[in-house]
Amino acid sequence: MVKRIIYSIILFAVLFSACQKDSTTSVAERPVIISYLVMGHPIKVNVYEQKAFSDTAAYGPRIGGLQLQLSDGAQTVQLTETTIGNYTYADSTFLQTGKTYTLQFTYKNLVVSAGSIMPAATTGYTASKTKFAILVGASPAESDSTAIRFTWNNPDSIYHVLVFKYDEANQYANGNGNYPSNFTINAKQAAYYDVPYRPFRYAGNYSAILYTVNKEYVDILTSNTNTNSQQLNNPPGNITNGYGIFTAMQADTIRLALSN
Repeated sequence: MVKRIIYSIILFAVLFSACQKDSTTSVAERPVIISYLVMGHPIKVNVYEQKAFSDTAAYGPRIGGLQLQLSDGAQTVQLTETTIGNYTYADSTFLQTGKTYTLQFTYKNLVVSAGSIMPAATTGYTASKTKFAILVGASPAESDSTAIRFTWNNPDSIYHVLVFKYDEANQYANGNGNYPSNFTINAKQAAYYDVPYRPFRYAGNYSAILYTVNKEYVDILTSNTNTNSQQLNNPPGNITNGYGIFTAMQADTIRLALSN
């Protein structure tokens, strides 16, 4: 039986590199929020200042001293600032399928808020195989051929994202060059996805994580490939009086073992 494990989603700072300082003071002072509510995990919310155009860091400085509240419509909880700009709530049972979660706090006399619905867990997540060999010296056609098919039940055309996490401490590369070991695939609203051999560059163990996500997350994910200089000050998001992403999701995991 395939072992299923929930992981925290792999974050890519480049998704929010568009949250750079605007020339308009009121807009430039809006905070950047990054929070992924994952069923079965403690709640985490990170709050940052916007980064300057010349800043090479992934994010701006963290914002501390805020009073963050999270509501499920019936109960409101106060998040604890565990480190500067990092706000948490340890009781993961607060997250339940079908509930709408609203985050709210005040920053520089503005009420910052965001909301997201916890989607239902996806069922029937399977892989056509869990063990295979990476290709060595393959032609482009061979590299682009299907290595593995992932399927899941999706009668309502819900959005899904596949995240592949390399679980080894050391990387054993196939060929020359430094290739990314982790990668993300936007499966959109499909019920299956054929993954080619090409992105699997290393032998070892992988976690193939299927995230059931909301549209606000997909909008951010797709904007990373579509953003141009005219859109830098208006990245997509679901934050009122702020930027970033606040979204709920469910996860399921299949383990893969790749050999040379």
